[in-house]
Amino acid sequence: MKKSSLLLVYTGGTIGMKHNPADNTLHPFDFSQIIEEVPELGKFALKIDSVTFDPLIDSSDVEPSVWARLAGVIHDNYDDYDGFVVLHGTDTMAYSASALSFMLGNLGKPVIFTGSQLPIGVPRTDGRENLISAVEIAAAKNPDGSACVPEVAIFFDSFLLRGNRATKVSSENFRAFSSPNFPPLAEAGVNIRYNREFILPPGRGPLEVHDRLDTRVSILKIHPGITPELAETFILSPAIRAVILETYGSGNAMVRPWLKDILSHARSAGKLIVSVTQCLTGSVDMDLYATGKFLSDEGVLSGFDSTTEAMLAKLFYLLGSGLPREELISALSRSLRGEITTY
Repeated sequence: MKKSSLLLVYTGGTIGMKHNPADNTLHPFDFSQIIEEVPELGKFALKIDSVTFDPLIDSSDVEPSVWARLAGVIHDNYDDYDGFVVLHGTDTMAYSASALSFMLGNLGKPVIFTGSQLPIGVPRTDGRENLISAVEIAAAKNPDGSACVPEVAIFFDSFLLRGNRATKVSSENFRAFSSPNFPPLAEAGVNIRYNREFILPPGRGPLEVHDRLDTRVSILKIHPGITPELAETFILSPAIRAVILETYGSGNAMVRPWLKDILSHARSAGKLIVSVTQCLTGSVDMDLYATGKFLSDEGVLSGFDSTTEAMLAKLFYLLGSGLPREELISALSRSLRGEITTY
């Protein structure tokens, strides 16, 4: 029987660093020697190859061109491997996983992002366990030979989270990511337990890469004391096609004549404005309070229980698709990759 094969894609980040005792600094290690660094991987009956970005990319420097490159690597190697593990810095991992979930159409194989809070070469690293479990999940198959998790996901500290449902919640704890509005896809304990009822079915047809992204999107966080000038800059700038409003609670904002005027001008200009909640958990329901209905009456759309990261990626993807406005609005209200809860 042919061994399952995985491709590790190291983009950069803490997980790939190793301590150099000569100068007491951290340097990236050679992922072609991954079995030497993490010998536990050799116990899997897997063929593991690796690709390393050159130059390595600090996650703070990640931008859409990196996503396009990563999607291209997966596309070019898609037929040769059963799954992919992407090693990535934590700061923008949720953005990248969200973006790849929209960019990879008809996905039928696992694309598992992971990383670490401590370098893999230090004694207390969380990187070793994260990597080992991510590899096992990426290689896991159902009895019929299909992938157990044919979607883009993040594995971190014993939990596998849908990529476009995850958000980074800690810069210090090993449990760096949370999926506030959606259950984990799997939990790693003595065994890995898959929550199969929550995992997306595999796509049908050949893999498609949608790398035409339109990034003319701004994010405006509603806050006490916000000025008309600030809101106007973020919403009415000619360089902006869509705006994510991070609103209070279930989608609320202050009721002010100046905000009504700005939103009215934005609607006339054909801009898309979507509301997501600032709260870690919960959903936007703009019919619940008058302050939310005020936004809805001015054409602001509900982002439901989407994370900001997922909504940003979704807008990049939809705006780049060339769809007419009404079709864009319709698509924003639907779950395209499991990014929002629909009832």
